[in-house]
Amino acid sequence: MDNKHALVPKHTKLSEKEKKELLEKYNIDTKDLPRIFMNDPAIQKLDAKEGDVVKVTRTSPTALESMFYRRVVNA
Repeated sequence: MDNKHALVPKHTKLSEKEKKELLEKYNIDTKDLPRIFMNDPAIQKLDAKEGDVVKVTRTSPTALESMFYRRVVNA
């Protein structure tokens, strides 16, 4: 069964290289990112672990796509 839903934006786990590039680009640390819990249904299939970074891609009528980043934490 596929868990895609029209109201749930796309979630993608970043690789370590992508995570490092993101943090360097914005000159931030992982703890500066908003949190998403490991037990969040939207990331269950990503095999995300604490400390990983998840990119959330939402569709937008004005910008077409908006990207947000969340750090995975243990609930």
